[in-house]
Amino acid sequence: MQPDFHTVIVGAGPSGTAAATLLAQAGKSVCVVDKATFPRDKCCGDGLTTLALRELEKIGFAPSTVASWKTIHSAWLRSPSGREVEVPLPSGQGQYAAVATRLDLDAALVDHARNAGAVIRENCEFLNITAENNFALISFSDGTSVTAQHVIAADGMWSPVRKSLGLLEEGYLGEWHAFRQYATNITGPAQNGLYVWFEPDLLPGYAWSFPLADGKVNIGFGVLRDGKRRIQTMKHTWEDLLTRPHIVEALGEGFTLVDRHTAWPIPANITAAVLHHRNVMFVGDAARATDTLTG
Repeated sequence: MQPDFHTVIVGAGPSGTAAATLLAQAGKSVCVVDKATFPRDKCCGDGLTTLALRELEKIGFAPSTVASWKTIHSAWLRSPSGREVEVPLPSGQGQYAAVATRLDLDAALVDHARNAGAVIRENCEFLNITAENNFALISFSDGTSVTAQHVIAADGMWSPVRKSLGLLEEGYLGEWHAFRQYATNITGPAQNGLYVWFEPDLLPGYAWSFPLADGKVNIGFGVLRDGKRRIQTMKHTWEDLLTRPHIVEALGEGFTLVDRHTAWPIPANITAAVLHHRNVMFVGDAARATDTLTG
């Protein structure tokens, strides 16, 4: 019996759609399933590093397909002592940093994978995975199932695929914790500049403001999970951060917060994670692949 697909990918975030695009471009039959319907928001800082931009280039992704995409030409860094420096990025040699909302970016990546030939199933929640001869049988909450020669779990921090395989580490909450919100009516230099503030009380974490093409900024902070910081504590930290003079100066008096703030855990322990099991491979947050330095 031939499987329905060469590879089934659970999760249509950047890691899942990148894998799907590469497989489809190589002529493999691939199906991507996600419980969400795109576009959908995802709690994130929205910043794209140089490495991320190079990975997008490898799959032939065009930034022009993302409405909120903003190329960054320099970054402002503030040390714990209060010294601020501007770090210019190379010019005329491609993009080295950019910002784009996950609402726009992920939807565009889904379309890119679909255009490459991947089958995309939205509003389709993974239920379980079982061995079926030399194949994997993947079942979904709508009562359907498919078989695949290989499975890629790109299904996030609390990977349901990992749980279904009995590989979930109970109590694991990631190495970092982050908190963010959008703001508008930005009249200060943050409307175009990327800011990173190494606040003494956040070390070795930091606060940020990343500008978007629609005039908003993504502003937030990330801290190491040390067992002491709770959501309520982080809410107080958030309120205090937004009143600090150097942050208000960057945003401009009268900036307005948009919608609600959100928080999320960041897994950054790939060296200790189980990265594959039989014919299943874990990628992205499911592999705890966040950069250990930047979070």
